[in-house]
Amino acid sequence: MPRGKYTNHKGRNRKFTSPEELEEQRKQEELKQKWRKEHGPSSSEESEDDKSGSGDSDDSDSEDDQPAKAKGVSGLIEVENPNRVVKKNKKLSNLDNIGEGEKPQLSRREREEIERQRAAAAYQKAHAEGKTDQARADLARLAIIRQQREEAAKRREAEKKAKDESTKKK
Repeated sequence: MPRGKYTNHKGRNRKFTSPEELEEQRKQEELKQKWRKEHGPSSSEESEDDKSGSGDSDDSDSEDDQPAKAKGVSGLIEVENPNRVVKKNKKLSNLDNIGEGEKPQLSRREREEIERQRAAAAYQKAHAEGKTDQARADLARLAIIRQQREEAAKRREAEKKAKDESTKKK
């Protein structure tokens, strides 16, 4: 015997039910069902039958005809689940019209993403036209850089001329 509260089932012998035993059990179930049909179900046997969950019972058809009896107070109170979505049947003729007329419903995140893309495109367009503050600052910076480069080019030209003249004089 293993020590402790729990036992390990690994490595133990396995017991398989023989076909003869299965056949015997099936025959006993059929005999019980025949007896119940002949003598009529009593309340204790009926609840016992429901608990056992017999797989292939012939009298299950007769149970389906009768409405299920509600247990406790649930039969008195009718509660509608507010979260339950009732599936509405649509007509085929209306399906074509619905697809064309309505825009698809977007989630909040999808709407925000589309709005962000539109805003970015509008900003890029305004920036390219020079209407934004950043574009004006960039253009001013570029003008200053151009002016500095022109002055540097003029200085280089002046130095070059001075060098050429000094070399010619010598």
